Amino acid sequence: MLYLSRRIDFSAMHSYRIPEWSEEKNKQVFGLCSNINGHGHDYKLEVMVKGNLNHNSGIVVNTVDIKQLVGGIVEKELDGKFLNKEHQYFISHIPTTETIVGYLWDAIAPQLKDCTLHRLRLHENPYLFAEKGEEKMVTLSRKYHFSSAHRLHSDQLSDEENLTLFGKCNNPNGHGHNYYLEVFVKGDPDKVTGMIVDLGELDEIVDNIVLKKFDHKHLNLDTTEFNGLNPTSEVMAKVIYDMLAPHISNLYKIGLWETEKNYFEYLGTEEVSV
Repeated sequence: MLYLSRRIDFSAMHSYRIPEWSEEKNKQVFGLCSNINGHGHDYKLEVMVKGNLNHNSGIVVNTVDIKQLVGGIVEKELDGKFLNKEHQYFISHIPTTETIVGYLWDAIAPQLKDCTLHRLRLHENPYLFAEKGEEKMVTLSRKYHFSSAHRLHSDQLSDEENLTLFGKCNNPNGHGHNYYLEVFVKGDPDKVTGMIVDLGELDEIVDNIVLKKFDHKHLNLDTTEFNGLNPTSEVMAKVIYDMLAPHISNLYKIGLWETEKNYFEYLGTEEVSV
C-alpha cells in the first residue's frame, strides 16, 4: 500500500454563532469568533490517499486528478465564501475547523477512483488544524510556544558517558530552545457548537498547567516536574502529557518541536474518553 498527498489552498470566512443564544452567551462560548459579521482564514487542506501501485504507469493515481477533483469541490463550495450565509450545510451547522474537515471527508471520499481517502488535515492557521481519518472521530491540534533551557545529563551514566552521548547538550550551564507544543484532542464535534473542545478553556489549561511552569525556565533547576529526570524532549513529551491528562478528558497525544528538525510525540496508554 502506498500513500500520497496533495495540498489545496482556499480562503473563506465564517462566524461561530447560535442564533437562539444571547449575545453574551455566544461571546462566552465562542469568543472573538462570535462576531456576527464574520472573520476569515487562508485554509490549507492536505489530502492523503492510499492505493496500490499501477506497475504499468508507476503511480497509484495522478496527483493532478486529485487536485482537479478536490480543488473543484473546494472552489465551488468553499473558496471565497461566507460559509454561514452561502453554503447550505453551514447555514445550519457551525463551520468550525472540525466540522469543515468532516464535511469535506464526506464530499471527497465517495468520488475518488483508483485510490482511497486516508486522511484529511485542514489548517485554519499555523497554530490550529483539524484532522479526519477513516475512523469516525476528528482530531484537533492546537500549537503553543515556550522558551526553556535544559541540560541533558543522566545520573545513570558516568560524566564521560554523558558527554559522549549528549555532546554539547551536556554543557554544565545548559542550553536553550524555542519549543513548540502541540496538544491533540480527539472526539466527535458537538452537535450544537461544532467543537470537540472549548479552545478558550484549552488555552487556559495549557497556559496554567504547562506554559507558566516551563516558559523562560531552566527545566533542571527551576521546575519540580523534572526532579530525578533527564529532560530530553522524549521525557518532556511524556511529562507534559501526564500533567495535562487529568484536566483534558479527550487528550489524544502530545507533540513537541524541540527545533525545526527535531519533533517528538507521546500517546498516552489510556483510551480517549468521549
